[in-house]
Amino acid sequence: MLNHKSLHTQLKHHHLVAVPPPPARYTLTEWSLNNRYRDRCCLDQQKLADSIIAECERVKDEVEERTDINKKETDHKFEERKLDIEFNTTEIRNQRKEVCIEIDNLKTYMERIKDCLDALEKNARVICQKCIILREGRIGIDLCYDDVERELKKEIDVIEGTQGMLGKTLQQANEQVRRLKSTMYFMDRDLEDKGNVAKIDYQNSILKQTSLNLSLYHGFTPLNRGIITNEEWEEFTKNNIEKAAKEINSARQLRAYTDIIIKQAIDDLWNQYNAVNSAFKRRIAEIREAKTKMEVQHSEIVRQANEMTRTVTSLEKSLAEKEGYMALAHTRLGNRAQRPGMELCKDFVEIALTNEVAELRRNCTSLQHMLAEAHASLRYLLKTQIQLEEDLNVKTNSLKIDEVDCMTLRDSMDYHAF
Repeated sequence: MLNHKSLHTQLKHHHLVAVPPPPARYTLTEWSLNNRYRDRCCLDQQKLADSIIAECERVKDEVEERTDINKKETDHKFEERKLDIEFNTTEIRNQRKEVCIEIDNLKTYMERIKDCLDALEKNARVICQKCIILREGRIGIDLCYDDVERELKKEIDVIEGTQGMLGKTLQQANEQVRRLKSTMYFMDRDLEDKGNVAKIDYQNSILKQTSLNLSLYHGFTPLNRGIITNEEWEEFTKNNIEKAAKEINSARQLRAYTDIIIKQAIDDLWNQYNAVNSAFKRRIAEIREAKTKMEVQHSEIVRQANEMTRTVTSLEKSLAEKEGYMALAHTRLGNRAQRPGMELCKDFVEIALTNEVAELRRNCTSLQHMLAEAHASLRYLLKTQIQLEEDLNVKTNSLKIDEVDCMTLRDSMDYHAF
């Protein structure tokens, strides 16, 4: 009753009300068919669900198995990669050690070259120049361009040539050290990179699917950013090792060449040193021989000068004595010129006195001529004596310069293998 009342009260507010049609009526056959259809659908859905459940279990098991296999394979690849990195790292370190050893060896050779250059500049070259300057102190005829001076200048040329050759070798050694350091730098970079990769791969290898610090990436940029192939990676390390081996081989060849150069330079320097000393010895022997001859000549000249001095004194004495005889003869002739009359005749006494005076004049003239020649010879002998004494001083000075000064300096010259 309440519902009818409420309906009546609501109908009065609407002009037109639509009345719903009565529900459809089905037959008993349709009802039975519908029930069988529903039953069949349930059975089909149950079969489908069972097959899907079975397939899901199969796929789940397959995915789990595949995931486990993939993880094990990845872990195995990590281990292989670790071994590859360790192998390459060991190879690089061994090669780097060889590079370091070769750098130290080259630096030792560079020190040898520097010592050799320093010795040539401060010892050998200076001594040769001092010898040339000292020999400029020769005087007179001994200041000549002899074999010693020629060999000394040749020795300076040999020293300068050796310095130039060793200087170029030193530059090559410097360049080789730079190249070795360059290869070592690249190997250090490679070792550092491989060390960092080894740390990263180690951290990745110890991660588990249950680790707490895992995260999912929701970005769009690919995470596999590697653009270098494994072959390129292997080739890069191989090239570094091969380049280092090539530079090590070049350094060893340079050290062998340096040994040859230094040995050849020392041999050349010793040969020229001996040639200069031989020239000095020959020149000293020549000067000493000439000095000995001059000393013999000097003693002979002194003896002859003394003898000539005595001869001059004897001639002067003889002339003085002849003056007495001449005065006697003149006095006698003067006295006989006082004879009177017929007594003033040319008798035998007169003739004898006249012949005596003439003979005395001829003899005095001869003695004066010989005295003049003796004086001239004495002057020449004294002049020769002075010249010989000057030449002896020249030879003594030359001997002092060559034998004492220069040879003493050259004794301090030393060429060794450095």
